[in-house]
Amino acid sequence: MYSYYFNSILKEAMMVLTPMTEAQFQHYLAESIPAYAQDKIESGQWAAAQALALATQSMQESLPQGLATPDNYLYTMQNGPSNTVVGMLWIAAQQRGERKVAYVYDVIVHAAHRRQGHASAAFVALEQEVLALGLSGIGLHVFAHNTAAHALYLKLGYAATNINMFKVLADA
Repeated sequence: MYSYYFNSILKEAMMVLTPMTEAQFQHYLAESIPAYAQDKIESGQWAAAQALALATQSMQESLPQGLATPDNYLYTMQNGPSNTVVGMLWIAAQQRGERKVAYVYDVIVHAAHRRQGHASAAFVALEQEVLALGLSGIGLHVFAHNTAAHALYLKLGYAATNINMFKVLADA
C-alpha cells in the first residue's frame, strides 16, 4: 500500500502537460474520434452506422480552427525525466454560472500506460494549468459505463452535478 501511494505521488510530481504540436494533434484526432464514437454507441446515444460521422462532425464543430481554436487547450501528458508521452488532455475555458472554468473535453491515457497512475497525475498537474489560465474550477463529463474513470474523479474530489438516467423497455 505504501509503495503504491509513494509511486502515485512520485508520478504526480513528474507529470508535465505540454501544448500539443500539429503532428500530435493529428494523431490525437485519429485516436479520439473513433473512441468518442464508441462511447456514444455504448451509452445508447448514437447508432453504430452514424457514430463515426457524428463524432467527426462534433470534433470539427468543437475545434473549427484546430489547435488555434480560441479558449481550447490541448496537451500531451509526459511522464518523468524521459518525457515519455503517456496520453493527451483537452480542456476549454467556459463560463459556468458566475465562474470561468476549465471543462475537460477529453483525456486519453495510451493503452500501454494505463492503470499506472498517469491519469491521476495529469489531473493534479491540470489544476496548476487551470489556475495559471485564471480559471476557478474544472468540470467534466463521464460516461456511466466508464466506471474506472468515474471512480478516479471521485477519488480526486470531483462531485456529480447532473445525472442523466435511462431505462431500455424493449429492443426495437
